[in-house]
Amino acid sequence: MEKIRIAVGSTRRPKLNAVTEAVQAFGPVLGRGAEFEVTGFEVESGVSHTPASRDELMRGARLRAEAVVHLAKAKSEAWHYFVGLEGGLDVVQEDGGQRVFLESWAYVTDGTRGHYGRSGGVEVPALLAQEVLQHGVELSVAIDRFAGAVGIRDAQGAWGVLSGNLITRQEAFRVAVVAAFAPFYNAKMYRAAAVAS
Repeated sequence: MEKIRIAVGSTRRPKLNAVTEAVQAFGPVLGRGAEFEVTGFEVESGVSHTPASRDELMRGARLRAEAVVHLAKAKSEAWHYFVGLEGGLDVVQEDGGQRVFLESWAYVTDGTRGHYGRSGGVEVPALLAQEVLQHGVELSVAIDRFAGAVGIRDAQGAWGVLSGNLITRQEAFRVAVVAAFAPFYNAKMYRAAAVAS
């Protein structure tokens, strides 16, 4: 049986679980009959502790994936896919004001080509956004204070707090990973679109 090895640029349980759940969904299409192995590695994102723009979120996800690519080369490891995940804030200007959204991003590469995927976004309350954006408080610290709890980051995350646990951090990352892998598991559609253009 073929084994498809996926390296993730994080050791946080919600992120690894998100990748594992995503692979369970699209795995039968990506590698018929294959066994999948998901392994996490602690790497630097190269961005701030709470990214505060879409550009920074995308860059953080890509840099995490690229860091695992470099790690694989240094260790002479044969991984098939490399995944970087980054969560943070996207600030959108609207009618002279701003709205802030919590988003989760994924970047997946096979070492040659890479693709992004994103969760939806949930609007962040103004006071919470102010703590992070204007006072420099890390989102994980700010959300713990906001919710009156400890360790939310490794449980339901800010996503869970803001959505009343209807969407967890893990679920948001799962959606981003499924979206980022689409050009790989649905390659026929992406090739057809490239030919048609």
